[in-house]
Amino acid sequence: MRKVIIALALLGVAGPVAAQVATIRTKTADYEFTYHYPAAVGRIPALKHRLDAEAAAIRRKTARDAASDRREAKASGFPFRPYSYVKTWKQVTDTSRFLSLSSDSYHYTGGAHGQPASSALLWDKAAGRRLETKSVFVSEAALQAATRTDYCARLKAEQMRRNRGELSSMNACPPLKDLTLLLGSSNGRAIDRIGLIADPYVAGSYVEGSYEVTLPVTRVVLAAVKPAYRAAFAPGR
Repeated sequence: MRKVIIALALLGVAGPVAAQVATIRTKTADYEFTYHYPAAVGRIPALKHRLDAEAAAIRRKTARDAASDRREAKASGFPFRPYSYVKTWKQVTDTSRFLSLSSDSYHYTGGAHGQPASSALLWDKAAGRRLETKSVFVSEAALQAATRTDYCARLKAEQMRRNRGELSSMNACPPLKDLTLLLGSSNGRAIDRIGLIADPYVAGSYVEGSYEVTLPVTRVVLAAVKPAYRAAFAPGR
């Protein structure tokens, strides 16, 4: 029997519609599924609809794949290990122009270990649509050129800290195309810092986990922002 729980916590009373934190959980003999997003999403109906739809689609696929694996395991005489999928969206910042979110997910399909992953979501309030975070810059190459030296230096320091003075055995400094890019703010008014996340196997082994480096928006970074979005950014520290 499938058990589905949708937990909604009402937060705040300002405005005609209270914001909602949603946690969607399903647990069966085949799989466990959890999907969570913060209150800010509930204030944007179009975004809430998108994430609810994503949660439903991922849950259906998890259920379908787990059921298929259970049948195959039974036919082959092997034990079946239940699947699991967890995805948590967190608010990075909420400015007058952008709502910036990050997600951590973990997907287990019966192997030696599950697969963690990160992702970013940027909602443009002025346009009422989702943007890829990298699309607010004139090009990926321009942003990489503006951040590469600082990013590699900070990543190296963290790799050596975790590995007792040694660099990672994996890619020492991965390119921007392999990273999750987050847009953040120290004051809630303008984007003045960016986060770069390297998932496991991108900048280090699985046991090293993910590496996240936060960089200030410098004038060089600001110059790499498309003119249409530049007013939403400011130099940071």
